Amino acid sequence: MRPFFSWFGSKWNAVDKGLYPSPEYRTLVEPFAGSACYALHFHWLDVRLYDLDPVICGIWDYLIKASESEIMSLPLLEPGQRIDEAGPLVQEARWLIGLCINVASTQPKHQMTAWGSEKNFNRNCAVWGAARRWRIASQVDSIRHWRVENCSYSEIPDLEATWFVDPPYQDKGKWYVHGSSGIDYPHLGGWCAERKGEAIVCEQSGADWLPFRFAGEVFSSQYSESGERSKSSEVVWTTSRPRQIRLPW
Repeated sequence: MRPFFSWFGSKWNAVDKGLYPSPEYRTLVEPFAGSACYALHFHWLDVRLYDLDPVICGIWDYLIKASESEIMSLPLLEPGQRIDEAGPLVQEARWLIGLCINVASTQPKHQMTAWGSEKNFNRNCAVWGAARRWRIASQVDSIRHWRVENCSYSEIPDLEATWFVDPPYQDKGKWYVHGSSGIDYPHLGGWCAERKGEAIVCEQSGADWLPFRFAGEVFSSQYSESGERSKSSEVVWTTSRPRQIRLPW
């Protein structure tokens, strides 16, 4: 399994590097779903996604229900072509393509760029093209059992589960539609500490709303003026217990 769409703040590389513990429970909850990259690493579990952004929830609902053939019928785009020029599509499919034509965005884009077209020519799965479309189509059957709901974290029933909490970062999360300015971080910290089961909470160095510890550095989606890819210093707070045996999943 690989990411279905690109999202600013995605945790794919961080999970790949082992910065977070693997889930202790068979139910896995992501209250700030985004591109759900932690859940994708454990996709066979009972995954429940929640997000305040109706676009994110709409995309996940579409992916959970869409057939492989439906995904493969989605149009490819020429340089400069807008999604609304590609024929009739359900809104959720437009959103999906819109997040795939630009890397690490917080909102769907509307037009294929020359850069995106060049990446497609090189058979790169990073942006929307034949390779990316096939990858998505080949994975949708693996998430049929997932569930998604459009709501705030505070409205989610308290389940005995692994809670992977990846909110907009306190310092860098202003770019999201429902970003850091709308989050009461002390309240969120208390809510995380009260979850049944296991809580794994992500943040960036400098956050102070939980007693975070350094987890590691990962490459971010941003580049310096010299063209070098910048790194993000990730921190984590967790109620995970030290393990003596490896869980079967």
